[in-house]
Amino acid sequence: MVRPPIERTVEGDFRLDLSSDERDLLRGLPAQLRSLLDGDLDDPSLRRLFPPAHEEDAEAEAGYQCLVRDELLAGRREALQVLEGTVDRERLREEELHAWLRAFNDLRLVFGTRLGLTDEISARDLDPHHPQAQELTAYAYLTWLQQELLRAVAPEPS
Repeated sequence: MVRPPIERTVEGDFRLDLSSDERDLLRGLPAQLRSLLDGDLDDPSLRRLFPPAHEEDAEAEAGYQCLVRDELLAGRREALQVLEGTVDRERLREEELHAWLRAFNDLRLVFGTRLGLTDEISARDLDPHHPQAQELTAYAYLTWLQQELLRAVAPEPS
């Protein structure tokens, strides 16, 4: 039986079993997203990270974004920082695992937007020789690892 990449321990934290290649990938992704977040927040690839609440009313939308954007941005940066700071650890605390999940979700949203993935088109449907194959691979890996993290954090069935 193959050992899962992450498991809850009897102490309540989570043991990580990731290869050095996996850790290298995870080490580099936060900087890529952070450079987008530090740049033009109107970049189309960030649209799903800051979804509009009032598309039909520009003034209401501007007010909404003024209220929530800084808080959303701070939360996204914090999750990326936790991922970067813990990627080489063998164990994570539950709050760190949740930060990984938030960072993975944000990364997947950006990759999915760049790749044009929708409910009708998934990563499995794209050609591995696609010009964005590297992003496609990262997206597929993050999707799988996110599922594994969710499995590990889910309460045991009783």
